[in-house]
Amino acid sequence: MKKLKAGSLQLVTFIVVVIALLLSAFIILIHVHKQFRTKTDHVIETVGLVDKGVNYVLHNESLVNDTISVPLYDEDYKSVKAYKSFWGMYEKVYSVASIKGNTLKKTALIGSQLDDSKGALYLKDNNKPVVLVGHTKIRGKAYLPKRGVKSGNISGVSYYGDTYIYGQTALSKSFPKINNELLKHIKTLDKSTLNPKTAEYINLEKSKTHINSFENPLQFIYSHSEITLSDVSLTGHIKIQSQTKIVVDASAHLTDVVLMAPIIEIKSNVKGAFQAFATKYINVAKYVTLNYPSTLVLNKDYVKEASDMHNMIFVDDHSVVKGSIVALGLSSSNNYDSQIKINPNATIKGAVYCEQNLELRGTVYGTVYANNFIIKEAGSIYQNHLYNALINSDELESEYMGLLFTNSKKGIAKWLY
Repeated sequence: MKKLKAGSLQLVTFIVVVIALLLSAFIILIHVHKQFRTKTDHVIETVGLVDKGVNYVLHNESLVNDTISVPLYDEDYKSVKAYKSFWGMYEKVYSVASIKGNTLKKTALIGSQLDDSKGALYLKDNNKPVVLVGHTKIRGKAYLPKRGVKSGNISGVSYYGDTYIYGQTALSKSFPKINNELLKHIKTLDKSTLNPKTAEYINLEKSKTHINSFENPLQFIYSHSEITLSDVSLTGHIKIQSQTKIVVDASAHLTDVVLMAPIIEIKSNVKGAFQAFATKYINVAKYVTLNYPSTLVLNKDYVKEASDMHNMIFVDDHSVVKGSIVALGLSSSNNYDSQIKINPNATIKGAVYCEQNLELRGTVYGTVYANNFIIKEAGSIYQNHLYNALINSDELESEYMGLLFTNSKKGIAKWLY
């Protein structure tokens, strides 16, 4: 009988211990689950906060190259900071959010949203009508000079359209202006000098492949002489600058980088997504594909050259540019040259912005902003003429984020890495 009682006591003790262990495990499980849930909530909230930093810059004016503390009106253990700068023709926003040790970073390229009218053409009023010739077609809203639009004739070719504008028309009372801060940034690009003590240089002789996150310091490829990019792969936060010329070969793979040189030559069959800034000439050869958000920029006031070669962006047949083509600078009354020339079988998907003369013979799916059109044909010069050109704003996706204009709504062109 005593043995039975002792055995029962041991059994009861064992059961009590097991129950205690189970209860302890259950309490620990609840605690761990609670901590995990709290941490998960913090992570989710951090994601929301880092997006809030980007959205704050989108909807509020802020200084360039300045860190902004985003007001939260909440607990002190939360913080959001955003830093705005420029990357080529786009704003770059870097947002950092923290909650109790959880930190998340995001970087985005910022451009302008399309306006509700999705305008196809903005032509500055220089007291001249726009003249349509051949199979020219403008689909979308067109902002035209007071003298309007009419048909014309070039070398015996007249206008074959059923109507002049396939969409609404309005007076071009004012020419859209690019954001002033961005203009200042562009005009200082070719004057910028590198500090040899702080600049992080890339040596292409040691390695042909370089990837640099936009969260890392900027990396440079720099030369006083010509730079030829051949059999290289360059991605991310990298600038390539030459004091004379940059040549991009078809064997080069360029993604999100910025090129700067007086002359930039993009050879046939190049495929990539990059921004190029020149002060003399940009030549895009045949069968080139530049993906969104690529940009080609010529920044030069017009000066009559003694030679036949003048400052210009040239896009040859069968090439496609998805993004923006921009010619900045003052024109003049004796300017009979084209500062942007787009050949008949070339396609631009995005925007063409020209403060001087635009010779458009190809296709633009998006918007054209022009000071003046020009056509050179059979030894003659035709002012404000469009010849076999197609402009269609309906074909451009609403997600497209383009040139930063004054007082325009902003949106995310691309999330960076």
